[in-house]
Amino acid sequence: MLRSSILSILVVLAGCATQAERTAQVQREVDDMIAVYGPACDKLGYKNGTDPWRDCVLRLNTKDTIARYRTSPTTTTCFGHRGFFNCSTF
Repeated sequence: MLRSSILSILVVLAGCATQAERTAQVQREVDDMIAVYGPACDKLGYKNGTDPWRDCVLRLNTKDTIARYRTSPTTTTCFGHRGFFNCSTF
């Protein structure tokens, strides 16, 4: 999960930005995640700044990201004949 979140952030930022701009953007996103999910992880009993606390922040962010995409509209297209269908959902 951690790698997929970081990779998705890096892919989005890999456009025409310089290395310094990409680094600054990723740092802002990490700071935003900590500001949003850090207090919740503190309340769950994780000690701030520890690896389990960081894992908690990443898991909560991933959970919200997945929930956000799950509620987005989708389209399903099927083709074939009786008993043999191939369906794709986008």
